[in-house]
Amino acid sequence: MRRVAWIFATGFVLASGPCLSARIAAAQESVALEITGEDEIGDHHEGYYYPTPQTVEHYSSRVVTLPDSDEIRRQGFVIGMARQLASGQYAPDYAIFAKGDEAQKLIITGLHDGALDTIFRARALFANMTLIARSTPFFQKNTQPEEATFFDLLKLLGFTQVTISDGKQFCHQVIID
Repeated sequence: MRRVAWIFATGFVLASGPCLSARIAAAQESVALEITGEDEIGDHHEGYYYPTPQTVEHYSSRVVTLPDSDEIRRQGFVIGMARQLASGQYAPDYAIFAKGDEAQKLIITGLHDGALDTIFRARALFANMTLIARSTPFFQKNTQPEEATFFDLLKLLGFTQVTISDGKQFCHQVIID
């Protein structure tokens, strides 16, 4: 698995101005969905972007969402991550994107058979992302990096859910409280 630098990915887009909204809108499909929990509406992304999660866990974050973390910041973060993945020497092992009314749902999908197909591989990727996040100035400024995790970074940015799947059968979901 390749390492991904996130130094640029957590706030660089805020200074880009009104043209950014148009670029983000073109880059991301708009899906109207409100996070509703376990009610009769359900998860409209399940069955389209990933199979039904076999496991769901809740993560109680140690941080609060930053006041200026909005849809634009979340989409900027994801676009930055996707660009970094695509710019590597090799084809990326997974795709990363955001969905939901406010881009509050992060989705990570494996692109090759055998990648991200167990809870252990999913947790290993999250652990790797935690290590990378801890090295960024943004994370060091807004958390206690020796204690915070990748899920805390997502909470800072306003994500409420992350779903990780092999794109075939395996799927694990983390609700960020």
